[in-house]
Amino acid sequence: MPTDSKTSAPMIAYEGQPGAYSEIAIRQVYGTSAIAVGLPDFATVHESLRNGSVDLAALPVENTLAGTASLHDNWDILAEAGIHAVAETVVHVHHCLMTIPGTRIQDIHEVRVHPQPIIQCRRHLQEMLPKALIVRGDTAASARQLSETRETGVAVIASKLAAETYGLEVLHEGMEDDPSNFTRFLFAAREASLPPAGTTAKTSLAFTLDNAGPGSLFRALGVFALRDIDLARIESRPIPGAPWRYRFFVDLHRVCGDPKVDRALEHLGEMVTELSVIGTYAAWAD
Repeated sequence: MPTDSKTSAPMIAYEGQPGAYSEIAIRQVYGTSAIAVGLPDFATVHESLRNGSVDLAALPVENTLAGTASLHDNWDILAEAGIHAVAETVVHVHHCLMTIPGTRIQDIHEVRVHPQPIIQCRRHLQEMLPKALIVRGDTAASARQLSETRETGVAVIASKLAAETYGLEVLHEGMEDDPSNFTRFLFAAREASLPPAGTTAKTSLAFTLDNAGPGSLFRALGVFALRDIDLARIESRPIPGAPWRYRFFVDLHRVCGDPKVDRALEHLGEMVTELSVIGTYAAWAD
């Protein structure tokens, strides 16, 4: 096992540099003893989990402002055999404008920011820095670069943790235009684990349907309605290499150990082409 032998702390892969929002998610669930392993992209994160280099992977799967548009690959990897969701958390995304210490807002002529925060911080950027050049970058990686280059007149938008990690000064906290900016993370492992019976939980699953005629999706989802099981989320995704075929992703609210969910899943399995139970995990609670 890749778990650190001295501390028995889990090694958890994430996409990005120290100070990324994914690192905040890791700390929320596994504390400061967890060994957060920053990797350059999601493909490398996925592979590190598959090959056993790490114990877990922190995967952002949904944002309240951007939906799942840029996170589909993470849902696809979760639907694969041998990958299981074992925990959930939600990070309240607070974007901070940061510079090298001593810089004033009126001195800023360039802002480096990830494409998503550009959208999420548009109004604040226009009001505070209408003449600044907006340059696409990363969040924590741009903060790290600025801490090394010490460029004057350059600002970065990233997390407060990134400012603390790289010794930058926060000039404005809360750059996001909409304060209800949350990102949901699932933690993936190679082995499934279940919360104790009675835990308020979610089950995530994925299934595909043949072209079974009108009402096939309605009938499939009906296995949950018939048993008063609440659906938290449903989304369809095209299946790569199979034009006009779709995989459906569903999250269920449940109490862990409730047998009616198991019966619903057995019933669903009789109606669909493929069924993957991604995992059952304790539901995040603020």
